[in-house]
Amino acid sequence: MIRGTVTDVATGAVQEINFYTGKGGKAHGPRSVHRKILLEALAEELTADSIRFSSKFTAIEQQELGGTSIVVHYLEDGTTIKSKVLVGCEGVNSVVAKWLGLSALVHSGRAAVRGLAVFPQGHGFKQEVTQFADVGKRAAFVPLIHKELYWFLTCLEGENMARDPQLIRKQVIEKYAENFPQEYFDVVRHADLSNLTWAPLMFRHPWNVIFGNLSKGNITVAGDAMHPMTSDLAQGGCSALEDAVVLGRHIGDSFIKNGGVLVPEDMARAIDGYVKERKWRAAMLITGSYLSGWVQQVGDSQWLSNVAGYDCGALPSVFAASDLQHSSDKSD
Repeated sequence: MIRGTVTDVATGAVQEINFYTGKGGKAHGPRSVHRKILLEALAEELTADSIRFSSKFTAIEQQELGGTSIVVHYLEDGTTIKSKVLVGCEGVNSVVAKWLGLSALVHSGRAAVRGLAVFPQGHGFKQEVTQFADVGKRAAFVPLIHKELYWFLTCLEGENMARDPQLIRKQVIEKYAENFPQEYFDVVRHADLSNLTWAPLMFRHPWNVIFGNLSKGNITVAGDAMHPMTSDLAQGGCSALEDAVVLGRHIGDSFIKNGGVLVPEDMARAIDGYVKERKWRAAMLITGSYLSGWVQQVGDSQWLSNVAGYDCGALPSVFAASDLQHSSDKSD
């Protein structure tokens, strides 16, 4: 999917958008993925006992154990967990980010409604990004599967929008998108109320990402915990996946170098390499997203889509670590 349209609500003019295509003809346009399906796919790669749900930190500390630095996490239910590495990826209100001393979030002055529209008989829309732009407001929808679409609306935040999903949908239709085309209303009317949210758009100053403490020893952050940004480039979740690949590459290289063993004292070096590689990219995305949102919010439909083209590098092969361990065993 590398095409889309933007409708100027005031004039009715429709502009076609061809998303950025990178070197070698590779398309870097948007790909719609249902977050629930993505999370389930990732979770299926782990053992059942490796995930704890509904767990909250109350405190974090670093300790020395036998000359090795470990991280101790204290959970709300009284559980204590010790680990060799801690990666805080628990969203914009990250406890780990606060522990590292990263700055508080900044309000963009705008808010967003996000929802999932369900059409039991199929929606019939093309696999494209359909956008609508008005002064102070912007909206869009994009198909996920033939029966579901993701949709949103951003607006300048004045009075607070209702928190009740039914009232949110009513306000979108009757107030915030009252002049929008009928096709957008049809999508909003099919909103799944259990997935309808309203929230202010927050971000972290990009210079705090560049110069702030993104890590301390074997503790770091990723995703929104590191680089919360406005949603205008649709790169929040994408950049979190980039973080995962880059962090996995650095830790994987350390794992292989140390004969297939996770050595705590080498983790600080691996994490430092991850931070150095990610901070400039993250700061650029925060800046680009904020500026893109500001430009589009005043009526300009420009889209900085070329930021999607990014090479995270290849993950190291686990077979290399296995072979290295084999050689070490034979030499013993």
